[in-house]
Amino acid sequence: MKRLNSQLQQDGAPLELILLIRTLLAGCKEISFRVSQGALAGVLGSTLSENVQGETQKKLDVISNQILKDILKESGYVKAISSEEEDDVVPCHPDGKYLVSFDPLDGSSNTEINSLIGTIFSIAHAPQWMEPNDPSAFLQPGTQMVAAGYVLYGPSTMLAMTTGRGTHLYTLDKTHGGFLLTSANIKVPAETSEFAINASNQRHWEAPMQNYITDLLAGEEGPRGKDYNMRWVAAMVGDIHRVLCRGGIFMYPFDKRNPAKPGKLRLLYEANPMAFLMEQAGGLASTGECRIMEVMPTEIHQRVPVILGSKEEVETCLSYYD
Repeated sequence: MKRLNSQLQQDGAPLELILLIRTLLAGCKEISFRVSQGALAGVLGSTLSENVQGETQKKLDVISNQILKDILKESGYVKAISSEEEDDVVPCHPDGKYLVSFDPLDGSSNTEINSLIGTIFSIAHAPQWMEPNDPSAFLQPGTQMVAAGYVLYGPSTMLAMTTGRGTHLYTLDKTHGGFLLTSANIKVPAETSEFAINASNQRHWEAPMQNYITDLLAGEEGPRGKDYNMRWVAAMVGDIHRVLCRGGIFMYPFDKRNPAKPGKLRLLYEANPMAFLMEQAGGLASTGECRIMEVMPTEIHQRVPVILGSKEEVETCLSYYD
């Protein structure tokens, strides 16, 4: 099997980016070990603090964030970090060429039930004229990403990543500690009969999404003319991994409860990297109004609605918004 380095070189990734990705993944391997220890490591449960979004932080959230922050700051390749768990950007090396954004532990509430969790990340070029502590450096559309991916901590530890030359899946070989290529240039089936959405929020959705889901649930007798299955892991990494592997549509749509928070998912830490992976695998990723990767961020913790997955199903969903 091909090793990560070989695939990155084949995809034309520059050496410094390869070294940065290897550094980032070294941190993820440490998180994988901590996660696998579970209650034995004394890292389960919640802290007494909240993150910038007002969510109670899990101990593993804090530990994972610190692991990635420390290893990236020491690397010399990174000018600044933005993390879902940090109020502000974290300045690193003033001459670093890259910016790294990450959700250190997506789905961390799943640790209590030993279910799927993961780390989501994206990498972009750092504007060299900006100071390392300037958050405006991160206000770039997703089209500027040079790499994105996630590490899924499941029965095996897997990496899904793109550098703009297709989406590849790797598996961590724990016998030698490296990621091996297990599926190259994966393609998301254009059609699907699976959808993923938190149906408990249905009463808060806009009419187009309400109508779309109603038609899916109507099955063979409804306007879509076929039965659909709903799947919901409650961790974006788990749901997106399923869609990448076998197709589907994932939605966290606009929610009218709080106009200041038009979506639950964060543009920099979740929506953009997953959109990059999905598009490179032949899928689509939209907010319901525009392509996710073309959204111009206005602040580092910005949230957006998310509709992504199998091309034809996403297009059908978006037709309800016309």
